[in-house]
Amino acid sequence: MSSTKYTYAVARIRALETALFTSSVIEQLLACSTEKQCLQLLQEKGWGDTDTPVNAEAILDREQEKTWETIRDMKVDMSVFDVFSYPNLFHNLKAAIKDACTSKDGRTMKIYYEDTVIPPEEMLDIIRSKDFSRLPEYMSAAAKEAYETLLHTGDGQLCDVIVDKAALEAVYQAGERAKDRIIKEYAESMVAIADIKIAVRSQKTAKTIEFMKRAMVPCKSLSIDRLAKAAVQGMGAIVEYLESTVYANGAAAIAESPSAFERWCDNRIIHTMQPQKYETFSVGPLVAYLLARENEIKTVRIILSGKQNGFSEEAIRERVREMYV
Repeated sequence: MSSTKYTYAVARIRALETALFTSSVIEQLLACSTEKQCLQLLQEKGWGDTDTPVNAEAILDREQEKTWETIRDMKVDMSVFDVFSYPNLFHNLKAAIKDACTSKDGRTMKIYYEDTVIPPEEMLDIIRSKDFSRLPEYMSAAAKEAYETLLHTGDGQLCDVIVDKAALEAVYQAGERAKDRIIKEYAESMVAIADIKIAVRSQKTAKTIEFMKRAMVPCKSLSIDRLAKAAVQGMGAIVEYLESTVYANGAAAIAESPSAFERWCDNRIIHTMQPQKYETFSVGPLVAYLLARENEIKTVRIILSGKQNGFSEEAIRERVREMYV
């Protein structure tokens, strides 16, 4: 696509960015005493449609749909955004494998993403028929291995590890192939942060170094060998290793609390996108807008869940992500 076409798309994105939630809007949501009040405020801000049921999931799902509708309306090359669809696609693969191994007819699992390149029903049919060649090359081998693993061992966790690793590898390979620097940076950050999460969770659950290496995906910005060895030694060793990398702020978050670490993981991606505010002639601002919207929706979900479960404002606040604008 020519830079002039990107200029038009970026101009539209700049206009849409004015509707993104600022920290002050997040403060308004935090100040609401109930989930119902939050939902009312979201409706006032234009979330959902007139026919969208007034419940959290319906409104959040509709906002997710709106985001992708907006990107498609830009008439840009959608293959640029394939990398962002992989998490949902691989999630559906896991769901289909578990469905196929535990039930005979129909979809029993309710947690499928509908708006994916391979529709849920087709994914389930592929797995049930064991026709893995119908899947994209980047997921067929993992699908077969995960299906056979769950079928023969019943080990759901190992099944998840196989599929999750394949998803990360697909993201990283897409980043390596990408012409746009923003996609490369996103893929690098996403994989590195996923590796750090694996190390932290493995340390807490006393997983072996072999388990971690099976789950982690190599990337340029950190060493999975050193990270896995640190995790075996203890949380302090993870912190010490990360302090020597570009993820030093993550080390501080780990030391602070589990929720601070989870918040840092998402904020790191948003920080990676911040320079796109000043781009005009590339796909970068569109990518940044997509991730900003996903971050915004995730933050609202955290707040609504907290209100629904009666968490204190302070407990919810420490989980809230930074906004893009």
